[in-house]
Amino acid sequence: MNADSQGTSTTPGTQPSDAGSVLGRLAVPAGVLAAVAGAFAYVGTVDPNQPGHYPVCPLLRLTGIYCPGCGGLRSAHAFIHGDFVTALGDNALAVVGYFAFAVVWTVWVVRAVRGRPTRIVLGTVQLWSLGVLVLVFTVVRNLPFGGWLHP
Repeated sequence: MNADSQGTSTTPGTQPSDAGSVLGRLAVPAGVLAAVAGAFAYVGTVDPNQPGHYPVCPLLRLTGIYCPGCGGLRSAHAFIHGDFVTALGDNALAVVGYFAFAVVWTVWVVRAVRGRPTRIVLGTVQLWSLGVLVLVFTVVRNLPFGGWLHP
C-alpha cells in the first residue's frame, strides 16, 4: 500500500474513494430526475382533464386517430394522484414507460455510484421490438375492439 500526499492509503492501481467524484457522477442523473419530477409536479397540479390548459393532439384533431401519446398527460395526472387504474385506462403504454424510466434511472444511478459506464445499448432486435410494440398499441387502440385503450 502507498500513501498519497493527503495521507490516504491506496493500493497500487486504485483511486481513493472521493465523495466529490461520486457527487459529480450523480449530478446528471439528479438533474434528469429533477426535470422529470418538475414535469410530473406541473401535470399533477394543472389538470389536463380541464380544457384549455394543454394543446390538443394535432393527429387526433385532424384525423380522429389516437397517437401512442394520446392520453399521456391525463395518465400522468392520474398516476401522480395514485389512481393507477385510471392511469392505465388513459394510456397504458405511458404507464409502462413510467416504470421503465424508473428502472433505467435506478440502474443509471447504481452504475454512476460504482463508477461504471452508464451506457445502455439496445440492439436491433430490441429497437424493432419496441417499435412494433408502439405500432401495435397505436393500431389496436384505433380499432373498434380496442376501445378499452382509448383515453
